Amino acid sequence: MFIRQTRTNNKATGESYFTHRLVRTERIGGKVRQITLLNLGRHFPFCQEDWPLLCRRIEELIGGQAVMIQDAVPEAIEKAAQRYAGRLIEGTPRNVSIESGEVVADPLAQDFQEVNVDSLQLVKPRSVGVESLGLYALSQLGFVEKLSELGINGVMRAAILGNVIGRMAKPASELATWNWLQRHSALGELIDFDFEAMPHTRLYQASDILMKHRKVIEDNIFSAVQTLFCLDETVTLYDLTNTYFEGEAEGNSKAKRGHSKEKRSDCSLVTLGLVLDGSGFVRRSRTFAGNVAECSTLEGMLEGLDAPQGALVIMDRGIATEANVGWLVEHGYRYLVVSRGGARQFDETQAIRIETAGGSPLRIQKEISEDGREVRLYCHSLGREKKESAMVERFATGFENGLKKIVEGLAKPRGEKRHGKLLERIGRLKEKSRGASQHYQVELMTDESGKLVTGLTWNKVPVDGTMVTHPGVYCLRSNETGWDEEKLWRTYTMLTDLESVFRSLKSELGLRPVYHSTEGRSDGHLFITVLAYQAVQVLRTKLKKADIHDNWASLRETMGVQRRVTASFQQRDGRTLNVRKSTLAEPDLMKIYRALGVSPTPGGTKKLVS
Repeated sequence: MFIRQTRTNNKATGESYFTHRLVRTERIGGKVRQITLLNLGRHFPFCQEDWPLLCRRIEELIGGQAVMIQDAVPEAIEKAAQRYAGRLIEGTPRNVSIESGEVVADPLAQDFQEVNVDSLQLVKPRSVGVESLGLYALSQLGFVEKLSELGINGVMRAAILGNVIGRMAKPASELATWNWLQRHSALGELIDFDFEAMPHTRLYQASDILMKHRKVIEDNIFSAVQTLFCLDETVTLYDLTNTYFEGEAEGNSKAKRGHSKEKRSDCSLVTLGLVLDGSGFVRRSRTFAGNVAECSTLEGMLEGLDAPQGALVIMDRGIATEANVGWLVEHGYRYLVVSRGGARQFDETQAIRIETAGGSPLRIQKEISEDGREVRLYCHSLGREKKESAMVERFATGFENGLKKIVEGLAKPRGEKRHGKLLERIGRLKEKSRGASQHYQVELMTDESGKLVTGLTWNKVPVDGTMVTHPGVYCLRSNETGWDEEKLWRTYTMLTDLESVFRSLKSELGLRPVYHSTEGRSDGHLFITVLAYQAVQVLRTKLKKADIHDNWASLRETMGVQRRVTASFQQRDGRTLNVRKSTLAEPDLMKIYRALGVSPTPGGTKKLVS
């Protein structure tokens, strides 16, 4: 075994360069021929005097021998030797002798070998469960085929798959994904790609390519989903969430301070908007500035979706402005939204009683508008009533305690008594009261000058139609006037599925935080997470049909225990038998494989005799 350097010309540019190959010699018909074992590439990093040591160490690793040289092997050569030895075993299509290149056994027949059990070595364990099922899900979506159709070359296709499946298996930054691909994952074996030779910048370039083809990819995936699951395209869910940056993100015009749903007001934010169908698959995603007003994003997201005439759009109150509802009606959409503002009301005599999916009671009152164009659904939940009553009590108590402190200060010689200052303090109390102050009539008594306060009194007068008088009541509105109360309410609860999507994106698939400083790269990070979610949703939708309802974190833990590993034995004849295969799927994982109709031995078995 030795390394051969060959001069090669680039046919497109005429550039001349050297490429390196690991070869062995073989006598065929009286002639000695060189057989290429591995292509080491153009940028082979070792100088010529290191080649013999590298080749010798590769032979030792394949042969299962101890290091036979006196001096320690340099770390760089040891890492390279282990990598190339692993590639030789992983890339062997059948049971092959490295010395003769001959097939020494029929891989379909039983293969009995006499080996020294004590010589067993287990090397190069790599995770394979999530990787194999991630590839299965993406193949179901026609993802790899679409990348090829778009003219994306093999190296970048591999980098894109590494980004997406890495986000499924080990959610983190692109740099952390690169480390995972190199040191922990068998994904490269499954797609016949050497991630250890790939620089980390390829993952960032892959992100740029994904963003370039974002709309085409999203349209293609959703079309595949419709065919795969026979979806009825009648319901559209829309909502937004935001995520924060680690760093200043000075090169990102969308990075803005705003209301953080993760309570990270100390960081710049970026907002992700999703349009989903009723089954939870993403039809379109888009990133907005971190301080964007929710109500201003709807038109830009829904335009061009080619949704069928009369599709039902479900939104929460943050987006359901009168302008947005009017736009939906104008463009032929139906709507089902939470009412913004308006007085709360509820008439128990006109309500019906149903049970939620969790078994809790819910009372619903339906009213049709005078013109017959809109229905309002007033819903009363006991659980929500307890929550809102406790919240009102807490803020009311805080407001009253603040007023009591002002009164106590009036009795102290050095306490604040200036009328203007106390008005400011009361104003700040009202701001902190979350609306509780509207139920109080507060009066300040002053001296003859009107500048000093001599007393303060308050009286609680609940305002009708608010959370105080009608706790636990909320209102839905829709132009679907022909539906009954229960159908309207149960359709609206689909929006809770959208909330679970955001939880999955953020907690299970690494949406937050964002480490990139430029707009394109941060958008790419979010889009990779969305693509990973689509693949996860394919798996979960199929598994639900087999009565497997685990969340992705639990499924990932089940899949993550399976490894590919190389077992090396010394044979009686002095040669070494190397067998690389996946560990046996444990019962829970086997159940998943069977439900999906996927082979439980990803990567197959590779044998190499040296």
